[in-house]
Amino acid sequence: MKHALSLFFLTAVGVGLCGCAGSVLNDDYWTQRRPLGKSYATFKPPSGDHSNTAKRSYRVVAEHEGNISLREALAAALLRNPGLATFAYSIRAAEARTLQAGLWPNPEAEAEFENFAGSGSTSGSDALETTISLSQTIPLGGDIEHRRRRAQLRGELAGWDYEAARIALLTETTQRFVNVLAAQRQVELAQESVAIAQQVQDSINRRVDAGDAPPVERLRAVVPVVAAKIELQGAQRARDATRLQLASTWGSTLPRFTNAVGDLNNIQPVPPASALVTLVNQNPDVARWAVEITARQTEIALAKAQAVPDLTGTIGYRRLNESDDDTLVAGISIPLPIFDRRQGDILAARLGVASAHQERRAAELRVQAALAAAYAQITTAHSNAVILRDHALPPATEAYEAIRRAFDQGDLGFLDVLDAERTLINFRQQYLDALAAYHKAVAQIEGLIGQPLPNVASETTIPTESQTTNVGDES
Repeated sequence: MKHALSLFFLTAVGVGLCGCAGSVLNDDYWTQRRPLGKSYATFKPPSGDHSNTAKRSYRVVAEHEGNISLREALAAALLRNPGLATFAYSIRAAEARTLQAGLWPNPEAEAEFENFAGSGSTSGSDALETTISLSQTIPLGGDIEHRRRRAQLRGELAGWDYEAARIALLTETTQRFVNVLAAQRQVELAQESVAIAQQVQDSINRRVDAGDAPPVERLRAVVPVVAAKIELQGAQRARDATRLQLASTWGSTLPRFTNAVGDLNNIQPVPPASALVTLVNQNPDVARWAVEITARQTEIALAKAQAVPDLTGTIGYRRLNESDDDTLVAGISIPLPIFDRRQGDILAARLGVASAHQERRAAELRVQAALAAAYAQITTAHSNAVILRDHALPPATEAYEAIRRAFDQGDLGFLDVLDAERTLINFRQQYLDALAAYHKAVAQIEGLIGQPLPNVASETTIPTESQTTNVGDES
């Protein structure tokens, strides 16, 4: 009896140990970052059970006050953006699912009582037979290893999803930062327009007071001033809206910074399109498909493994009251793969692999199309900015100043000054629009190729004295 009980309990302990596994998560699934924004810290939940510390683990970053640079805005967004944090927790969840996938099925304990409370010789408990057994299913096809491998690959895909979200956040934050710079510049242009209109009005008032112009000119000069002030108010409201949109990227509902610091005038030559197309594979939405295809191939291996029947072994202890004897019982069972051999799952997995190849190609085409559109925007904006800066603004400014001097001397009329003023303001507005479009296109292209555009430009273009850096610090 003692030998039987010892063997039974040793078997139970052995089966239990087979199902044991660690519960500590690791950082295997945090995909290697693309070069874009690689130096910035990002939010990462702690490993282990953090269900009660999720809020405490969320890193607190002081709200920016005063001036804010692009680098500071990007750093705050990567640490505090709630949307990016959800992807970070998805990686931790994938790590936990990998842990679960590597566990053996639980053993089953069973107690069975026979030959009691019957009639005749089985009445009472004299003929009672008590059996206590332990059963364990043993996968024979490598199911556990294939499930673990599938979970690992899904974890790597979660890492790629996080990287794609990180790149998208960098792009969005940079474009919103450009919007703030442009809105601030728009307010400055509107203030200049008010000042110019006011100066013209003062000149007309002096001429009317001196009798050199009819009184009706005084009334006509009021209209441009009022219109300029209305535009200034609209520009100020638009600036406040862009500030709020930028602050929302780091989870703030009330921006506390005063001004975005950057120079929209800093533009650089555009690298050739051929140099950008070769970097499409740097895009996380494209790069992830190598892992996705491997994961779907693992689905085939798992389906084949599940087609192999699993063996269930049973060992137990039996007590015979009638003879006062103890004994061991043992048995095995295995399903017969006659009808279900996972035929449908295997076929579906193979079709999934074929689909993944097409989806990867579709992702490449989407990124290439987006890159082509962004490249058209950046080349157009760069060309317009250069033409306006070098060939339109200087003569327009010179013409306005000359006409203004002639107007003050009485040689030209109010309409001449008004036309020159409108031309100058229009060119300044077009130049601002071109600069903003250029920098936003730069951010879009950088997000698509996964690295800063100056890195590409330095390898494909010859630096000149006019070649400058981007709107802010290199991201």
